Order: sequence, then C-alpha cells, then structure tokens
Amino acid sequence: MTVARPGAASAQRSFDAEFDSTRQIKLQGQMILFEWTNPRSWIHIDVLDSRTGKHGHWKVEGGPPSALLRHGWTKSTLPGGTVITVMAFRARDGSNRASAASISFPDGRQMSLGNASAEAAIAAAAQSRKIRATAC
Repeated sequence: MTVARPGAASAQRSFDAEFDSTRQIKLQGQMILFEWTNPRSWIHIDVLDSRTGKHGHWKVEGGPPSALLRHGWTKSTLPGGTVITVMAFRARDGSNRASAASISFPDGRQMSLGNASAEAAIAAAAQSRKIRATAC
C-alpha cells in the first residue's frame, strides 16, 4: 500500500521541472554569498571553468534554514571565501544554477544541505545503477 504525503509530489515535481536529475555536475570554488532564506537556502560560488579559464558565478540550492539547523548548520558554518565542492544537478534552462544535497570542505568534512529533493534524485540514480548492474 502506498501512502501519499502532502506536498511530497509537488516538491519533487518542482525539482524535476527546474533541475535535470540526469546531469549531475561537480562544482568547486570559493563561496561568495550564503543566503539563509526560506523556502530554500542558496550558496553563491565563484567557479573557475578549467576549459575556458573564466570565472563563473553559480547559485546552488540547498534546503530551508530549519533543515540546515537539523543537520548542524549555523549562519557561521560557511564563512565567505571558503573553498567548497558540491555535487549538484544542473538547471534545465542551462543557467549557472544547480541543486545539491551535500557540501564538502577542504578538510574533508561533508555536510548535508538539507535538500530533500536533491537527496531523492541521488537515491533514485543510485537505485537505477543498482538495477542496471544486476540485470547485466
């Protein structure tokens, strides 16, 4: 029996409409702004494109402040200038926007960004790879 959760379908549909769960990208750069806002947090990163040598401003979606707090975040967890790495899903419109589930710091720490939609996309991709591997 499947139990529907209020808002779950619309939250996932919103993610699928904005972000491509088949286009995961790795962004590494210097954090320039952290928007601790509802309904989503946003991390702005200055990323150097290794192919062109040009800097690009990326806006990475995280979860709401309440989710960040549950995962151990405070407003001072990510000071300006910190070099970070995120594995994220690129925006469908091709803009420099992405949605991420976690963040990695230079010292090796990883923290969840409290982004349930991105976490669900990662889990679905892992399940799909597992099914393909057992079918071969």
